[in-house]
Amino acid sequence: MFKIENIEAYKTGRTLSKDVWEIVTRWNYFAQKTVGDQLVRSTDSIAANIAEGFGRFHKMDKVKFYYNARASVYESIHWVELAIERKLITGEFATNILGRLNKLPKEINVLIKLTITNLKK
Repeated sequence: MFKIENIEAYKTGRTLSKDVWEIVTRWNYFAQKTVGDQLVRSTDSIAANIAEGFGRFHKMDKVKFYYNARASVYESIHWVELAIERKLITGEFATNILGRLNKLPKEINVLIKLTITNLKK
């Protein structure tokens, strides 16, 4: 049986979500309420949309949520870049997060292609 924990994009999204949460909780209140809230929501949305799509029956339902996950990746990139500009995240952490975010669209595209190709309904 295929499990969601085996989907690379889902695993990456979950790890990103955890890492972003850990850093944002250390920011001051103003930074958390402006950039932090949006960054946490967008990164949480990546794995959440993959999970919801995984749970759907029809392939186009699944694909719709995978597209939403991919859109959340681009939103997350926006918020990370803003956090870098505002010096909320720096150095190796910033490079690491952006590197993983930039790989995610390809991982999600693979998931979309496999879903479209392999499912009948």
